[in-house]
Amino acid sequence: MSDRTRSAMADVLAGRRRGGMLLFFGPAVIASVAYMDPGNYATNIEAGAGYGYGLLWVVLAANMIAMLFQALSARVGIVTGMNLAELSREHFPRPAVIAMWIVSEIAAMATDLAEFLGGALGLSLLFGWPLLWGMVVTAIVTYAILMFERGGFRPMELVIGALVMVIGASYLIEMFIAPVDWGGVLMGMSTPDLPDARALTIAVGIIGATVMPHAIFLHSGLTQNRAITSNLSEKKRIVSFSNREVIIALAVAGMVNMAMVIMAASAFHQGHSDVAEIETAYHTLTPLLGGFAAAAFLTSLIASGVSSSVVGTMAGQMIMQGFIRRHIPIWLRRAITMLPAFAVVAMGVNTTEALVMSQVVLSIALPVPMIALILFARRRDVMGTFAVRGPILWLAVIGATVVLGLNFVLLWQMAGFAVPGLAG
Repeated sequence: MSDRTRSAMADVLAGRRRGGMLLFFGPAVIASVAYMDPGNYATNIEAGAGYGYGLLWVVLAANMIAMLFQALSARVGIVTGMNLAELSREHFPRPAVIAMWIVSEIAAMATDLAEFLGGALGLSLLFGWPLLWGMVVTAIVTYAILMFERGGFRPMELVIGALVMVIGASYLIEMFIAPVDWGGVLMGMSTPDLPDARALTIAVGIIGATVMPHAIFLHSGLTQNRAITSNLSEKKRIVSFSNREVIIALAVAGMVNMAMVIMAASAFHQGHSDVAEIETAYHTLTPLLGGFAAAAFLTSLIASGVSSSVVGTMAGQMIMQGFIRRHIPIWLRRAITMLPAFAVVAMGVNTTEALVMSQVVLSIALPVPMIALILFARRRDVMGTFAVRGPILWLAVIGATVVLGLNFVLLWQMAGFAVPGLAG
């Protein structure tokens, strides 16, 4: 961040400059990319194709939970000046820290698998390339974008923000092309219903693809030293700015996810309800809505894969530095996290199956950051007067219980056990 930007921030916090909230925008925009990654595409397409607008309420609920946890993560970083991994290292026993680091690293690699494959798949379908070529190009583009970080946070935030705009614009175009039943959309958002076990599985997948472990870690790191404060009042103001940014950035991410479900429902539910894969969705879109709609879909997928892969690499770097105080060159980090994706393609594994399995890994890893975040956010010796109490704390506990409980249900189902009360 430039000296000019830091000076402008200080003027806003000291009351010498009016407005200036945009100066503090950026961390939530970067974190929001995790909520629009290729894993979301797979689950949202299956939800819309199979159940029309009926599971939109799940997308809305997942987004509200994500808002709460991202706001808490940013709050912890702002108040303590440390990210969640660093706090865990300082306050938890060493064996627990090592275990948390290993689980978090596995989750970061699983996340990157989904994101990297998504971008490569989009390029492969759009240009007719072999998937391996798409992976190579995705790797080059991702690494090139990561180089912007050398110029500070701001250039990276602008690049990621531009990719988010591409994703949003692509789905705005889809909304004009697809024949949307807006009455059905409102009904789906406001009427909770899970008609069968498959709907439950998809609902859990939506939540698992929405609340992401690496995004919770990353957000605290992006805010920890972003603005220098000299008193409690200035810190409160930054927290207020951060809360507003979280609401705006994740509202956009939520609308994009809803647009994915709406597009799939409008295009596939009547007559193509078995569409459940990204490749099938693309090939089916062309005859239904035309080549322009299909191209917009792939453009958004490529932007999603590239941007989320960049953010995933940043999160992995922060997790390693926070837990074990180790730093490796960004090119090496990028190479390590790409290896599972190349291995999956080399073994001939179906890309959609790989995306689903990555979500299972994330489901196992999710308790680590969620529980740690709640524990630190409520501690007065860590957070001081910013410690979370009352309704916000209880909402966080309830949200974590719901998410972790549903993830347990997903793992239970994937182990081959039936869920009582739901037909298949």
